Amino acid sequence: MRYRLWRIVVFIAALLPPLFWLYQGWTFALGADPGKVLVDRLGLGALTLLLITLAMTPLQRLTGWSGWIAVRRQLGLWCFSYVALHLSAYAVFVLGLDGAQLLIDLRKRPYIFVGALAFIGLLALAITSNRFSVRKLGKRWKSLHRAVYLILGLVLLHMLWVVRADLEEWVWYATAGVLLLMLRIPAIAIRIHRLSLRTSERMTKSFQ
Repeated sequence: MRYRLWRIVVFIAALLPPLFWLYQGWTFALGADPGKVLVDRLGLGALTLLLITLAMTPLQRLTGWSGWIAVRRQLGLWCFSYVALHLSAYAVFVLGLDGAQLLIDLRKRPYIFVGALAFIGLLALAITSNRFSVRKLGKRWKSLHRAVYLILGLVLLHMLWVVRADLEEWVWYATAGVLLLMLRIPAIAIRIHRLSLRTSERMTKSFQ
């Protein structure tokens, strides 16, 4: 396996935050409402990982290093894991495992419905993020995984409804998301690739 050490570093970096948050909850270090804090942190962690995953392709184009792409699938699966934990914490600490209350929330709170749609989308991407699915779906695999852009929009809308008046943090996440989407516009992507080639050529000449 190429970039084994790099993959291990990414794995550990993604694993540590939820373990630390669970430890804080166990030691009563998350304040008066630890369940809600845990739900919020897992949700923000999932959004952060989604943005980092989307950043891998532009970074590869800019630097020419294929190590970014090597961990993209792993990061995407970690993003889904955080979302699953976010949903589980919501079910336990907010709903109290009350299915009837979930149906009420889906009806009365639009952000819950939007979050559920985003989860279903990420579930579909996680299930098909393997080589068998790539071979089986063929060209349709790329079309399916481009849905990640729509999922990002749903996640940002979910967060917007949650934070409501306190928009400062949301603006930073939304700005990062828009920037990452813009970097995928063909004209911009080509310019980034050309910039990377020029930079590589200059570095090569400087070492000669």
